[in-house]
Amino acid sequence: MDKTPNRYLSLIEKIFLDRYQAGKTELEFARTDIEDAADELDIKLPKNLGDVLYAFRFRIALPEKIVATQPEGMEWVIELAGRAIYKFRLVKINRVLPREDLARINIPDATPEIIRAYALDDEQALLAIVRYNRLIDTFLSLTTYSLQNHLRTTVKGIGQIEIDELYVGIDKRGCHYIIPVQAKGGKDQIGIVQTSQDIRFVQDKFPDMRCRAIAAQFMDGDIVALFELMLQDGEVKVVDEKHYRLVPARKLDQTAIRDYRD
Repeated sequence: MDKTPNRYLSLIEKIFLDRYQAGKTELEFARTDIEDAADELDIKLPKNLGDVLYAFRFRIALPEKIVATQPEGMEWVIELAGRAIYKFRLVKINRVLPREDLARINIPDATPEIIRAYALDDEQALLAIVRYNRLIDTFLSLTTYSLQNHLRTTVKGIGQIEIDELYVGIDKRGCHYIIPVQAKGGKDQIGIVQTSQDIRFVQDKFPDMRCRAIAAQFMDGDIVALFELMLQDGEVKVVDEKHYRLVPARKLDQTAIRDYRD
């Protein structure tokens, strides 16, 4: 493990242990507490304080000393609790992972080669692939349009959030939808934090429109897993899941296409 994760582990561990008491299920702290922890530990602060928190919310595991305090079947997550305010909260272990036994649906690859050549990271590449191949349309059976990506906004009671991409959609009856999309590449996992933020944003900003929260995940073999998610009893539930394999049109299997029809 390189120096940056080690530094992040030390900072977040101190913030947690300074507040932890057995039986507590929520521990609130402020972004400025990162600076205080760095001073006490004599650690050089990272340039972007927010990256410390983002890493533990979406990328890397919490330190072992924090994990050791988790009751069986529960885990600590870090949530936004206001402007520059956060909290550790105990929730049921809740991860969404692609099923290995699900059939792959072959889709003609419409991604421009120049996009594949210059996409800067997994998340950016995944969002572009989903957009150019109109996978949201195919998955939801809606006509959708990308409204904005990397949308930074605020939600009452949560604070600032970022939505990877926001779509609007319309169905054959004329009903309008707001579709927040989160993209996960590499080892990132789909969890409760971003899903709940996305849904809260829609409820806050578009109360008269139907929300359909989507997560996209890269899998091995150039396969894109799409999930429709909802929150039920404080847990992320999968409404639907499909796996799409993007292939050149000349390699489409006509027998498979007939099978899809049936």
